[in-house]
Amino acid sequence: MADSDYVEFSVAQGRKYTLEHLWLQVLDEKKDDSQVKIGLSEFVRAEYGDIIRVILTKPEDDSEFKMEDSDDDEGEVSQDDDAATPMTSGDELGLEDLLITITTEYEKLLINAPFPCKIVSLNGDVEDNPDLVNDDAYADGWCLIVQPFDYDADQYLDENEYIEYLNEL
Repeated sequence: MADSDYVEFSVAQGRKYTLEHLWLQVLDEKKDDSQVKIGLSEFVRAEYGDIIRVILTKPEDDSEFKMEDSDDDEGEVSQDDDAATPMTSGDELGLEDLLITITTEYEKLLINAPFPCKIVSLNGDVEDNPDLVNDDAYADGWCLIVQPFDYDADQYLDENEYIEYLNEL
């Protein structure tokens, strides 16, 4: 996004944030095995432009993400090193496994899992309608619900720490 562009965005309270701009919301803090809802911070849209595609699975063929205005490498398709498999409810993810693929107006972002977890639920509505992430990131625009294997809330930023982090960027 151009430096002259100004986009207003909010940071929701009662959530933790990652340096990759995911928000994390523990669904039932009273339980030892609480589930965590994961979504994208509104900062992603402010920084990278409108989100035009959200994929909650590993793309088997990412050629559809090739930017149409790039004439230099026409016909070339980048290949991921590991074989991609779709995620479904019940799949387990490690710390470095691909969690969300986002295509914005300006670029493609690959976001890895912030902690080892088991997928409980995928919000397919954000894949069908990415405007949910653009317009309602902290409510209907959530992406996944997971059961973490190793989750320490103190490892992540609260809303004030996240705002401070964004001010440093």
